[in-house]
Amino acid sequence: MLGKIFKIIVNTILGLLIVLGLFVIFSFMPFPGNYKIFVVESGSMEPTIKTGSLIFVKPEADYFVGNIITRTTSDPKVTITHRIVSKKEVNKQEIFDTKGDANNAPDGANFPKSNIIGKELVHLPWIGYPVGYAKTTPGLILLIIVPAVIIIYDELNKIKEEISVMMERKKKGKEKKEEKPEE
Repeated sequence: MLGKIFKIIVNTILGLLIVLGLFVIFSFMPFPGNYKIFVVESGSMEPTIKTGSLIFVKPEADYFVGNIITRTTSDPKVTITHRIVSKKEVNKQEIFDTKGDANNAPDGANFPKSNIIGKELVHLPWIGYPVGYAKTTPGLILLIIVPAVIIIYDELNKIKEEISVMMERKKKGKEKKEEKPEE
């Protein structure tokens, strides 16, 4: 009974990890309007979004004051997830400013809509830690390569055992044929 419950829990966790992995893979595909996944690396949005959360964002047609968005900075590799605190039109272009919930003042960046990657759909606390760690060399080795090697090794052992069983059956079949007298 206890073994069956343990097996259900392990299978459920494995299933959730597979689904999360598929979401992550899908987010990297260049579909227009596709959602993106980011790891929150600072506490500027706490307590709403905790450090180490995994955040899913999706581009929207329009953004409003109060929306939590992820945007690019002057360095395209750096993103910021903050709440929109102002939206105004300057020279027929929408200009936004954001602020982290835990920060005392707005960012003061005043950026165009084109810098917005997307609006927050959902965030998963603490899930970002293993995802962020998997992006490092030791994390890639520990979380991806080592389990893959273990799985491949296990599968090769199963194939070897199956070949041994097949060879044994074949050998026994030949022995039985030799024992039968010819008519």
